[in-house]
Amino acid sequence: MTSELLDQDLLDRALIEEATKKSGLIWVRGAGAPAARALWHAWHEGAAYLVGDGPGEQPLSHLTDGGSAEVTVRSKDKGGRLVTWSATVSEVPSGSPEWEAAVTELKGKRLNAPDGEEMPARWARDCRVLRLVPTGSLLPLPSESLAESPVPSAATTRQPIPAGLPRLLAKRRKK
Repeated sequence: MTSELLDQDLLDRALIEEATKKSGLIWVRGAGAPAARALWHAWHEGAAYLVGDGPGEQPLSHLTDGGSAEVTVRSKDKGGRLVTWSATVSEVPSGSPEWEAAVTELKGKRLNAPDGEEMPARWARDCRVLRLVPTGSLLPLPSESLAESPVPSAATTRQPIPAGLPRLLAKRRKK
């Protein structure tokens, strides 16, 4: 019985690592937060690392040092939920060897950075780097839908295209 539990724990950890490594986004809900938030991350040495709370970076205010979080990983190709796991949150001290290693990984994942090579210095000065470590086995997937209604807005959906538009576009292509 003990070896079966050990095998299942190893399989769960492998699933968490592979799914999180391959996903570009993870959904993270801090303890007591009303909803999960989509965050980009980097997987490094058995944990997901996040950077944020600085100007132009993702908000991490719902995550506290020493707290817990629920992480949901989606499929990169289909976008569906693959796995949900619980994590402990810890802030990585700026300038530490762990911080340097994490920032090296995160820097490669950061898209559209405004400052390029100066980014690590800005992160050290203005941002927090958080480490999310899996705490155990997988959380069960919910049986009901977790879809939420859209926030009320004045925005409207597009109207159908005018009936004559395809002919106008076809005439332009012929010229």
